[in-house]
Amino acid sequence: MDLVRIILSIILPPLGVFMQVGIGKHFWINIVLTILGYIPGIVHAIWIIARTPDKSSL
Repeated sequence: MDLVRIILSIILPPLGVFMQVGIGKHFWINIVLTILGYIPGIVHAIWIIARTPDKSSL
């Protein structure tokens, strides 16, 4: 499932973050980063997906 999130994060970074952590501070940070620059949004999204455990596995 992480592969799908990473692919979605490359296309639309906030969507990948939303799928990983929901609407929270990381989602809003990612929206700001994506607005300021597409690449920082992608890097942040992939970092969040790689570092945060899946919500469904908790």
